[in-house]
Amino acid sequence: MSEFWLISAPGDKENLQALERMNTVTSKSNLSYNTKFMIPDFKVGTLDSLVGLSDELGKLDAFAESLIRRMAQSVVEVMEDAKGMAQENLLANGVDLTSFVTHFEWDMAKYPAKQPLVSVVDTVAKQLAQIETDLKSRMASYNTLKTNLENLERKSMGNLFTRTLSDIVSKEDFVLDSEYLITLLVIVPKQSYTQWQKTYESLSDMVVPRSTKLIAEDNEGGLFTVTLFRKVIDDFKTKAKENKFTVREYYYDEKEIKREREEMSRLLSDKKQQYGPLLRWLKVNFSEAFIAWIHIKALRVFVESVLRYGLPVNFQAVLLQPKKSSTKRLREVLNSVFRHLDQVAAASILDVGVRGDPWAAAQQPGLLSLCLLPHRPQSP
Repeated sequence: MSEFWLISAPGDKENLQALERMNTVTSKSNLSYNTKFMIPDFKVGTLDSLVGLSDELGKLDAFAESLIRRMAQSVVEVMEDAKGMAQENLLANGVDLTSFVTHFEWDMAKYPAKQPLVSVVDTVAKQLAQIETDLKSRMASYNTLKTNLENLERKSMGNLFTRTLSDIVSKEDFVLDSEYLITLLVIVPKQSYTQWQKTYESLSDMVVPRSTKLIAEDNEGGLFTVTLFRKVIDDFKTKAKENKFTVREYYYDEKEIKREREEMSRLLSDKKQQYGPLLRWLKVNFSEAFIAWIHIKALRVFVESVLRYGLPVNFQAVLLQPKKSSTKRLREVLNSVFRHLDQVAAASILDVGVRGDPWAAAQQPGLLSLCLLPHRPQSP
């Protein structure tokens, strides 16, 4: 996503001509792409109320940015294997973020400009707060489901010493419901297969002949069954250990295996059912949050411009999209073109940019400025 500078200059004839000079110079030198940024005429109220709104809008701006970042990251997390396509799902009003910013129009239906500024700001703040509340709730539910599923899946990974065996063994591998006999599972190193076959029957008394069977393998070894009398279990385990064979503690429980499989099936089904609605919600509300954020930028430019340039309201906002590696030269041009503006105002210029690398305010002498950089989601 591109970097944008949102600037404001007084709307008198001299400064409108300065803006035209800026457009000419930046265009000829290919420094930036500039467009007018239209802001409606709001009810100004008192200057004291504007000072309060200036502080509130600064905080709301940072909150909106944080929310957008979290929502973009949530899209990446939910899409998982398709996270490379996350950017395609991060749109504003159906268009890519750059197009929305460069063709911004104030939404009169959603944020009526005839209302007092305090009411407009309150509307935006409540909207973003509700989106954040819903985001926390929805992602918490989804992440809990995802974590439970990952924990079950993790049990089926790893080597034969640690992984669950419920998806490997079957009822036919065991002697069940016998008062005297029991089937054990033994992990044998690959290089010891021959030794196992030759010695398992003699590791202890009362081992059932020809009762061993290889039922699973990994890179390190194989899982063998062996059937013996219950009363020699301890002796067999001791002799097996001496020969570097490991008896894996496992007792076949058909009900427990069925429960595990049903739980896995349920979690997979629940995750699949939540995926579509959650992704749609994220896409819709990312758009809503981003749109609200750009409206906050417009409100900040309006409030700061009135505080900077005074009444009656008369200023022109311009959106600059700097070309790569041209920001230094662009600053110099703005400094030169608007050098005639009040240097006292320049000395007290407020940074209304959004902080955070690579965010930086485009501060120029005497010129109200605001840096706007739509967020690029990062892969985890």
